[in-house]
Amino acid sequence: MTKRHGYALLTALVAVVVMISAAIYVGFSGVFGGDDDIQAGGAHPRSSAAPASTGTWAGSWSASPAGGEPGTETNGFFGHSIRNIVHTSVGGNAARITLSNLYGQSPLRITHASIAVASAPNNPTALSDTMRRLTFSGNSSVVIQPGQQAVSDALRITVPSDSDMLVTTYSPTPSGPVTYHPQARQMSYVARGDRTEEPSGTLYNQQSPYWRYLSALDVLSNEAQGTVVVIGDSLTDGITSTMGANRRWTDILAERLRTESGAPRYGVVNQGISGNRILADGFGRPANNPSGLSRFERDALSRSGVRAVIIDLGINDILRTPQQTDPTKIVDGLRELTRQAHARGLRAVGATLMPFQGHPGYRPDLEAVRQTVNEQIRAGKVFDSYVDFDRALRDPYNPRRLLDQYDSGDHLHPSDSGYRKMAESLDLSSLRGSTGAEL
Repeated sequence: MTKRHGYALLTALVAVVVMISAAIYVGFSGVFGGDDDIQAGGAHPRSSAAPASTGTWAGSWSASPAGGEPGTETNGFFGHSIRNIVHTSVGGNAARITLSNLYGQSPLRITHASIAVASAPNNPTALSDTMRRLTFSGNSSVVIQPGQQAVSDALRITVPSDSDMLVTTYSPTPSGPVTYHPQARQMSYVARGDRTEEPSGTLYNQQSPYWRYLSALDVLSNEAQGTVVVIGDSLTDGITSTMGANRRWTDILAERLRTESGAPRYGVVNQGISGNRILADGFGRPANNPSGLSRFERDALSRSGVRAVIIDLGINDILRTPQQTDPTKIVDGLRELTRQAHARGLRAVGATLMPFQGHPGYRPDLEAVRQTVNEQIRAGKVFDSYVDFDRALRDPYNPRRLLDQYDSGDHLHPSDSGYRKMAESLDLSSLRGSTGAEL
């Protein structure tokens, strides 16, 4: 071989190596957002250590779209940045979000979206060097059609477990109604103008008790084995828990799954909607407060990495007008949810219905319906296993009432102590194993 031929061969080999390296880089960037996550002013944010490309996608936080926000029918929140604060159950080294326009009647245009770690609990200021721009199919903007949702590209970011995250969106054009979750029990923030990638929370001077547009935060995790989804009503939504303190029973469940020896390492996502029923939808198209049966596929079975489902529904079927006084229909609805979970190979864990004597809606005939439903659940013919919230929280001297220390005061919803007791009552081993109920 001549020297000239040798140089030519060497040049060709170098070119092949460069092409392969570029392909690997582009592939990695496509999975984790690459250099599209640019901060305001065009500066690249300081990246954390590149995460491994292995792990499990798990739900770290979620909230079910519950309706269209009143007063936003015409203009939505155009010209404003919405900074949602959400609390993680498990951490990871990459993240993606889901935005929903389920209740919108016009296309929702999001031109910027970002994610960051909060500098402190309940604080709209980002922790230093954690602000990242989110992209959608490689673009900074996305248009979400009415009734649809959009999932962002995966992004390299270290998401701590048991921490607050900031997810911010900006829409420059009118669109409404705003899809929201009204009982967040968490304060979020709004600022005028496009402040999406503004680390400081100073300009976020409008507070909001809602989550808007955002319906899920997933993480790529080496610590989580999957997700447990809890679908329920106000008892799961945590409507009487302390604001901003993350004391819903699902928060305590997440704490147990993170810390207890031998517990399955699952992320926990709370799909509670206050006032929710198994059988009946609310009003509107699409329905506000959709029934458990109508939303089970979207809110439970389709969540990232789902391994088990906990079902805590039924009390509103009994209490809300028109009252369902046939316990067989309630039980059949719960069995149908279990069948749907089984069709996906998922384990279904149910909950007994808690007492409500002293509540304005209490009637002896409705109490009888509750007792009959609980008898069927305890007989083992409704779910694969169950957690007995009734027995855990009732007054032993009057089992038709909540024990005072677990009662928020309305004789229906628990106090913070009651929510903790609910979470402590669940046998964590029930979240593992194969399906087994004979329906």
